[in-house]
Amino acid sequence: MARSTRSFLLVVGFLTLCGTIGVLSAQRLGPETVDINESSLRENLKQFSQVYDLVEQNNADPVSADKAVYQGAIPGMLHVLDPHSNFFDPKSFGLMREEQRGKYYGVGMTVGPRNNKVIVIAPFVGTPAYKAGIRPGDIISAVDGKSTDNMSTSEVADMLKGARGTPVKITILREGADKPIEFNIIRDEIPRHSVDIHFTIRPGIGYMHVSSFGETTEEEVQSALDEFGDLHGLILDLRGNPGGLLNAAVGVADKFLRKGQVVVSHHGRSSPDRRYYATHGNDGKDYPIVVLVNRGSASAAEILSGALQDHDRGLVIGETTFGKGLVQTVYQLSENTGLALTTARYYTPSGRLIQRDYTNVSLYDYYTQRQDENASKADREVKLTDGGRTVYGGGGINPDIKLEQEKSTKFEDSLVQHYALFNFAKHYSITHKIAKDFEVDEPVLQEFRRFLDTEKVPYTEAEVLEAHDWLRAQIRAELFTDAFGQEEGLQVRAETDSEIQKALELLPKAQELAQGAKKVVAERMANAPAVQR
Repeated sequence: MARSTRSFLLVVGFLTLCGTIGVLSAQRLGPETVDINESSLRENLKQFSQVYDLVEQNNADPVSADKAVYQGAIPGMLHVLDPHSNFFDPKSFGLMREEQRGKYYGVGMTVGPRNNKVIVIAPFVGTPAYKAGIRPGDIISAVDGKSTDNMSTSEVADMLKGARGTPVKITILREGADKPIEFNIIRDEIPRHSVDIHFTIRPGIGYMHVSSFGETTEEEVQSALDEFGDLHGLILDLRGNPGGLLNAAVGVADKFLRKGQVVVSHHGRSSPDRRYYATHGNDGKDYPIVVLVNRGSASAAEILSGALQDHDRGLVIGETTFGKGLVQTVYQLSENTGLALTTARYYTPSGRLIQRDYTNVSLYDYYTQRQDENASKADREVKLTDGGRTVYGGGGINPDIKLEQEKSTKFEDSLVQHYALFNFAKHYSITHKIAKDFEVDEPVLQEFRRFLDTEKVPYTEAEVLEAHDWLRAQIRAELFTDAFGQEEGLQVRAETDSEIQKALELLPKAQELAQGAKKVVAERMANAPAVQR
């Protein structure tokens, strides 16, 4: 069987990529070694070509060149190097750039799967979907007349996206409506906010959650700080933040550190060593900061939290962060594909390596298992903060104060698995109007019990009483999301979040930390020997 032209070109592209990487590495070796490596490389590429040829000709099912190369050969080669070097096919490369730019073009809503249907989780306030009247819980039955039956969430999301100013017809099934509802919507630019929620949680105390680091993050953080006005304290929430752009993390750190302080440095074999500094500084605004992190805080989030911790500028609380301190340089390849290749390692201002050990660990275990923090500290590098506190490198950012994660009950898990809270909010809002002063009282909980009975969701009265406060908070958040938009719902959740409440209690300790470090640094400078000029 002859190869298709498409298959041939893909394989040639892969071999060229392998060859390019090999030659770039070989150029830094001696002449004799270059000859050996080039000969070995040619032999390896020949073997790969032979294997691919045999697979394509003899495999039981037809071979997809895209799958074999994009999802198999290239990722396989990169994962041998480290856990974070990665290849982006055209779709994933486009999504990555979309995340970095902080915007896309579409209708502006989050969609998700429910009972083999794709439903609206929430429209974003101010977007075309929100203005048109689409609500949480609406089932998307068709897009431009094409049924969404058997479609995945990502397939439906792709259909909703499109060029700015273009129309899209969305057919909705809604509880309480006798027939499908059609919305004719004009697509627009939809911002992907990095600062997805910020508000004054106490007089003079700001709360801000940064969900990622993209091209607009620095500007969004500054805008939130401007809205807060005269701050006396800040809760900076980086939980669940997977990272993003290095420059964005440096730019955000610059708003809290003093001018000239180091934010981060990176060192690599073929990448020049470089230090990044706070170039503008915080203009003397030294209000206390408590930084919330968890095991989902990674990369750029660890750069920011590590810098604030090393300079004793912020008190870091929560869980040990993920430990992703490898620098990826993204190379755009042909056909809108990209290669994220690890070229260096990140170090905090004190010299701590952020990256945790990944040797002799499977890719699955690397992402799902965490090392024993106490057992590993003996083997990790020890550094000091500006104020002389001990911090450890090589395993993410250890919090100054560890918070034990609250475990959900079996009843709470059951409600989430049955989408009971989300569905109740959708059901309740049909016959009730929600005002900003709405509270979940006993009549609302009684109606919730009846809803669980109707939906055949099992519960006992003891379980409801035990989860009383949690239930009230969750129902109120879902109803506020439904009535006022996603940000209002997130704010309600934040106001009842136990870790955020703990962060508020610890603001005085953060103030003591920063003042103590200033004193130590001042004494150190006063005792330093004079420099002849």
